[in-house]
Amino acid sequence: MKKNLVLLGMMGVGKSALGKIVAKRQGYKFIDTDLRIEKKFSMTIREIFEKKGEEFFRLSEEKEVLNSLKESKCIIALGGGAFMNKNVRNAILKDSLSIWLDVDLKILNKRIKRNIKRPLLDKNNNEKKISKIYTERKNTYKMANYRIDCNNLTQEDVVNKIIACHEK
Repeated sequence: MKKNLVLLGMMGVGKSALGKIVAKRQGYKFIDTDLRIEKKFSMTIREIFEKKGEEFFRLSEEKEVLNSLKESKCIIALGGGAFMNKNVRNAILKDSLSIWLDVDLKILNKRIKRNIKRPLLDKNNNEKKISKIYTERKNTYKMANYRIDCNNLTQEDVVNKIIACHEK
């Protein structure tokens, strides 16, 4: 069995919520890399983007994810863009089990409507922005070890599928 399980996918897909449940059931530690970054800088991701820029955030994200991967027996929830980083992706694919949690854009749009926490979104044209981000990322997300289509599944169903992938 690989050292860690990494959940990736678009913002709003449920990586953190699902990761916490899976970690508890598997007796693993849960790591949310975005939360760790927020704690480190005492700022929200949005504030980091606004005050220090996306490039600063992406470098911080890379360091945080690579450090998290050094730990053992963890369920790691990545920020939506982390897997796009080649160094991060290569490290995950080498030593961890990765699962892309995929969901229909209509569902994503409903979940993240009017969410001001998302730095790449604002209140205007979010549906177009989400669609553009998804289109840019999906071919990279496909490189994950597994893909779970979360459409029409309950949270419990997704958790069980994640655990099944982890135990293969």
